[in-house]
Amino acid sequence: MKKAVMVCAWLIDHENTTQAEISREQDMSLSTVNRAVKKLEKMGAVEIYSRSLKTRDKEKILMYMSSIRNTEKDIVYRTRVNEKVREIERSMPGGVEFTAYTAYKLRYEDVPADYSEVYVYADEQGLDEIKKRFPKTKGPPNLFVLKKEMKINDALIFADLWNMKEWYAREFTREMYDRILE
Repeated sequence: MKKAVMVCAWLIDHENTTQAEISREQDMSLSTVNRAVKKLEKMGAVEIYSRSLKTRDKEKILMYMSSIRNTEKDIVYRTRVNEKVREIERSMPGGVEFTAYTAYKLRYEDVPADYSEVYVYADEQGLDEIKKRFPKTKGPPNLFVLKKEMKINDALIFADLWNMKEWYAREFTREMYDRILE
């Protein structure tokens, strides 16, 4: 599933490409790319030519990607931080990438609703630093670290938001939807 999400995210950003380019750039086998692309072709979201691949329906790709994305499964660390969201965001080590609410705020300099959780992508080194800065504490978690395995783009941020249960996630996805499909 994760590989299919990566292919979808790539196709939303690259309307004209090749399966070989996706394979090379996403570091996955050509057969894996082909399986993902074939599903999208059946939906009418892409057209496959002998030497190229054309995105035809970004909305279908985005909706499919969001429905197969499992953000919860990629969470490798969660904890309660008794600070305001802004302080948590400011205290993040370099090299982490924000997703969800903070990513939206930073990309669009706006927030459609108040939020109380911070989600970040981090590699092993970043995760170690986050654990030092924000040790495990009791209480409902408000800091979530996801394993960074793919390039973070608007489509992935949308899919992450789509998979969140907080009521305000809907406000963010509603606002982001048009920005991606423009």
